[in-house]
Amino acid sequence: METIADPLLLSRIQFAANITFHILFPTITIALGWILLFFKLSYMRTKNDKWMSAYFFWTKVFALCFAVGVVTGITMSFQFGTNWPGFMNTVGNIAGPLLAYEVLTAFFLEATFLGIMLFGFSRVPAWLHNLATFLVAFGTTASAFWIIALNSWMQTPVGFEMIDGQAHATSWFEIVFNPSMPYRLTHMLLASGLTASFLVAGISAYRWLRNDRTDCVLAALKTGVTLAAILIPLQIFMGDLHGINTLEHQPQKVAAMEANWETQEGAPLVLFAIPDEEERTNKYAIEIPNLASFILRHDWGGEVPGLNDYIGDHPPVAPLFWGFRIMVGTGILMLITSWWAFITITRKKDLSKPVAWTLIGMTFSGWVATVSGWYVTEIGRQPYLVYGVLRTEDAVADIPVPMVGTTLAIYLSVYVLIMGAFITTLYYMANKAGEGGGQDPEKDRVTGIERRSAASKAADEITDEMTE
Repeated sequence: METIADPLLLSRIQFAANITFHILFPTITIALGWILLFFKLSYMRTKNDKWMSAYFFWTKVFALCFAVGVVTGITMSFQFGTNWPGFMNTVGNIAGPLLAYEVLTAFFLEATFLGIMLFGFSRVPAWLHNLATFLVAFGTTASAFWIIALNSWMQTPVGFEMIDGQAHATSWFEIVFNPSMPYRLTHMLLASGLTASFLVAGISAYRWLRNDRTDCVLAALKTGVTLAAILIPLQIFMGDLHGINTLEHQPQKVAAMEANWETQEGAPLVLFAIPDEEERTNKYAIEIPNLASFILRHDWGGEVPGLNDYIGDHPPVAPLFWGFRIMVGTGILMLITSWWAFITITRKKDLSKPVAWTLIGMTFSGWVATVSGWYVTEIGRQPYLVYGVLRTEDAVADIPVPMVGTTLAIYLSVYVLIMGAFITTLYYMANKAGEGGGQDPEKDRVTGIERRSAASKAADEITDEMTE
């Protein structure tokens, strides 16, 4: 059994800390890039300054998230060599190329055109700036494609053969498009869309409450709320498909998520319980009869696998049980909030204070859902690093506990400082953007136009010339 003095446990915690902090920022940028493209195209279509004002503000947020994501991604990748040499030694022939594809086809694309997107607005033709915005958005999505392809292969490995203890590819198509990849990729892209939309809506609501009632704020707010209202039903539907796929390929994970100990037909849905892994039972359980079978099998009497069929070969139960419920609970709150805000804005053509405060409270809800879902996915793969191929304990480096503990403490300290700086900077930008805003919408609109940057004016001239 793992203890806090176990290098395996400490190395797992350290990698979990790194991936948790890193994933927060790509989760924003993947979808925010497409939102920026929407702002830019809306301006090109309408010539309304509110869209460019929204574009300029959220481009700064995108750049901030991109920078932090790059830094945390670098430190995370080092751990493959320092803490987990067995991973690359065993499956490096597959993991290495996929990670390289991500850098060559996605990261370079983002980094190259991000400069044009940020600083080239008044220096390049409008079509080129639009193209740069599109390629940055496309690059973030391509990056997610390759990372999810690798992670999905680790969950459902196919298209390889083991030779002398090392994995060798036999079909790259099967490796990339492994059985769980389409579900995980779609689920992740929708999660990113929800994370970015609630961030946009929450920060815009914060600016609205500070009496920044300019058209650009309301435009961004409506965009975030509308996008969230559209995506959350799709995410719920996709989550159902993803769960069915997981049941087929990783039944132990689903059994742990449901805290279902015995294989049974007509399995109940456990709403609340305290799973006891030693006694292999649930304490204080609150259940709905047959509902787990209906959700997982679409049959009230369908058979659901039990953990007792996989003793010694299933993941820890409590983290999956609670992580899954946090993710689902957050999703339900997203559904209620987004549709409440959407209906309110549609009817009143404005925001109300209760809705605004709720949106502010949900600003980072996408992070909560994403991280809890990611924990379910990754912890649910245990005791394997590559499911059925490489056990986690066989991949960890033999590093002294004090060294791992020290580096873990340093990582956590730095991450706390960076997170504090990020959130402070984010709200500082929101405050500065809203300075001078008042309760007179027309006055605010004129003030916003007067403050428009020289770059925006230059873009108008370029667009007019192209039109002529």
